[in-house]
Amino acid sequence: MAKNKCPDCPECLPGWLAAFGDLMSLLLCFFVLLLSMSSMDTKKISEAIGSLSGAMSVLEGGIKTEVSRRRIQESTPIEVQDETVEVVNRVQQAAADANELMEQSQNPAISVEEAQEGFVIELPSALLFKPGSATIENQDSLLFLKRIALIIEELPNVMQVSVQGHTDNSGPGANSPFKDNWELSTARAISVLHELLLDGVEPKRISASGYAEHQPISTNVTESGREKNRRVELHFFAKKNENDVKIDTSVLDKNIAK
Repeated sequence: MAKNKCPDCPECLPGWLAAFGDLMSLLLCFFVLLLSMSSMDTKKISEAIGSLSGAMSVLEGGIKTEVSRRRIQESTPIEVQDETVEVVNRVQQAAADANELMEQSQNPAISVEEAQEGFVIELPSALLFKPGSATIENQDSLLFLKRIALIIEELPNVMQVSVQGHTDNSGPGANSPFKDNWELSTARAISVLHELLLDGVEPKRISASGYAEHQPISTNVTESGREKNRRVELHFFAKKNENDVKIDTSVLDKNIAK
């Protein structure tokens, strides 16, 4: 009996092609895993799409392809970075340098604190004035004020500086030319203001006021507490624009009308 001839086997894919297919499948799985574990920042994606659309003139309206600065700005909402943090860091460095120079005097240190609308530099009165006096005699303090004046000049024009003088609950003293703490605190604030003006600060960006002993930050029972209350503060804040002022005025008018 004759044996049947084995039929020819169909030709298979080359071995390298099968390995290549497996490699592509593994790469696809790898990128799918990466995508599933990543987090999408919708804000950055919208900014990137807006920037790309503006650069390629793919803007709303379709038929207009003219690229202008206004169109690019409208299509790419760029937020102005807040410079307050950088300025505070520079002021803190200036305060640290001044404290290092004056550490041998054993006086309270200059401090910098962030506030709701900006930041505040606190200058202890012992670093600036003698008891009952409003004349700045410490050369290191004058150098620190010069450095602050340079920083103020680099700030945007909307930034304002309010110099505020404070005292403890004790009077100026019998030998003081000031009759009460109101005059003493105001005179000390004005002395710091005049020094900043001499160092180049624009007069329209700065103001001065005195609060006597009526805004203490510590107790007046102890000497250390009274020492903390005797201070001059530099308040940095952004000036409100005209629209904000109009809104505030309209609200006040409505309340008065009621």
